[in-house]
Amino acid sequence: MNLTFPFRETWLHRVNPGVKLAAFLALFVVVMLVHNLNSLMNMTFGLLLLIAVCSGHPWRRLLLYASPFLLVFVSSSAGMAMFGTGETTWFRYGLIHVTEESFYRGLHLGFRALNMAGAGLLFGLTTRPVYLFYSLMQQYRLPPKYAYSFLAAMRMLPLMAEELQTLRHALLVRGVRAGWTPRGLYLTIQRYAIPLLAQSIRRAQRVAVAMESKRFVSEAERTYYYRVGFSAWDIVFVLALTAIVLLAFWIGGHWPYVASTDVRG
Repeated sequence: MNLTFPFRETWLHRVNPGVKLAAFLALFVVVMLVHNLNSLMNMTFGLLLLIAVCSGHPWRRLLLYASPFLLVFVSSSAGMAMFGTGETTWFRYGLIHVTEESFYRGLHLGFRALNMAGAGLLFGLTTRPVYLFYSLMQQYRLPPKYAYSFLAAMRMLPLMAEELQTLRHALLVRGVRAGWTPRGLYLTIQRYAIPLLAQSIRRAQRVAVAMESKRFVSEAERTYYYRVGFSAWDIVFVLALTAIVLLAFWIGGHWPYVASTDVRG
């Protein structure tokens, strides 16, 4: 079963995955330390623009991928805005108390979550898992037994999805119908869980024996099928991400959207 979709390869796909991972971790630290709502909004807009232009995926698919993150943005912003504290009251009804301070804190929390979700989405859409683990082994000295174990687990996901579909079709052919009563739901979970779990245990045992026979558990020096190195695209990516952050701070300081420059105060 193929779980991937066609996309257009861009320069972001040529960036070293290890460099990309380190850059996004640094961006995460920066976002956590930013308390200026204007700068955070600019950083989010810049990152979303990078996703829309350079991810290589069509905009409809991007909207589909981004829909859960938009829900997180709305829920986190609304939760902080409606039940926060502050001095300037905008709306009050029962337990709901919206103030100017809580509204800005809610927006800040929502944009912070949206920023990190956008970074994760960009990383996932432009990074091949195989190259990521090869980069971790070659540049960050990750032991091969862990890297190849993760790769083997990821290769098993399509097989598990195909087995689930086959089991579902087999139950339908045999006339097994799922009831919506508590007992029916329990029996349905039991019919699916036990065969899938047993098959996963057998497959994991075979993979473990194969890896041990190939001496993946030893710390011997290994050769690699793929060589993942550094290139000029790594510098371009780091400069682009740095430019987004610096421009976000500069525009947020000179042309602020809201008067609040520090949501903590």
